[in-house]
Parts: sequence; C-alpha cells; structure tokens
Amino acid sequence: MSTSDHLLLFLHIGFAIFTLGPLTAATMSTPRYIRRRNVVVLRYLNRVTQIYGVASLGIFLFGLLLAQGDLAEVWLSASMTLFIVALVLLLIVERDQRKAVHLLEVAAEKEGAAPAGPASEDEKGTGKDTGKAARPRAGDDIAQVERGRIAAISGVVALMWLVILLLMVWNG
Repeated sequence: MSTSDHLLLFLHIGFAIFTLGPLTAATMSTPRYIRRRNVVVLRYLNRVTQIYGVASLGIFLFGLLLAQGDLAEVWLSASMTLFIVALVLLLIVERDQRKAVHLLEVAAEKEGAAPAGPASEDEKGTGKDTGKAARPRAGDDIAQVERGRIAAISGVVALMWLVILLLMVWNG
C-alpha cells in the first residue's frame, strides 16, 4: 500500500468510528425519549441523525477511493449495497423522528402544557421519586407507530453496520 492508500484507509476508518457511533446511538435512543415525551432531546437527536447521516457519506466516498476501481469483488459490492440500504433506512428514521417531534408538540399544545424539557428529579438519578416519571399519562400512545418503527429500523441498521464491518475485516 502506498502512503496515499494508507491515508485513505485512515480517513475511512476514522469516518466510520466517529460518524457511525454517534449516528447509531442517536437513532437507538430516540424511542426512549419519545416515550418520555422529551421534545427538546428529540429535536437534538433528530439534528444529530441529520448531521452524522450526511457525514457518513464520507465513509462511502473514502471506501470508493480505496477500492481503486476494483468493484467486481463480491464482498465490496455487498458492502456498498448494504451501506446504501442503511442510508435509505436512516432517511426513514429521520422522517419518523421529525414526525414524532411534531406529534408530541401538538399533543403538548392540546394538553395546555409546554413540551417536556429537562428530566424530573427521578430521571436524573437522584433517587428522589417525584411521582411524575412512573405514572403513565393519558394518551401515552402518541407517536407509538413512529417509536416502534424507529426502534426496529435502527436495530436493522446497526446490524447492517456490523455485517459491513465483518465483510471488511474478513476480506480486507
């Protein structure tokens, strides 16, 4: 490998570590905050998903440069296909995050309260039970479809990242 190939490999691995980790963490933690109706955190997770989703294209581009036109390898084609499918699934997750934020904001307006912000004392881990976190509220099924779809798709996407990693290590 030449020096430029080593640099591309370093950038490829760096982009993979620093984009896929936060991206996966953001998508997989979204259902928890939908259930808690924390719109502030959901907006943040949606923004993280958008930013790191676009940044993850760098992984794909550096991988293409590393392939050096040898795209006939089956493992390489499978990895690229899985990566593109994962990005399309992330678009669905991002859409559902936005929809959940909207539904929770509308529900909060109907209840006459501001959208949930910072966690209650019990959720912060102080051990003091305020009674607010444990009691289900009326209409807790708000954004239930989005919550389930995000949980399922983000799990599938995480498995795709692992399969791609396996293909890269096994055949690289």
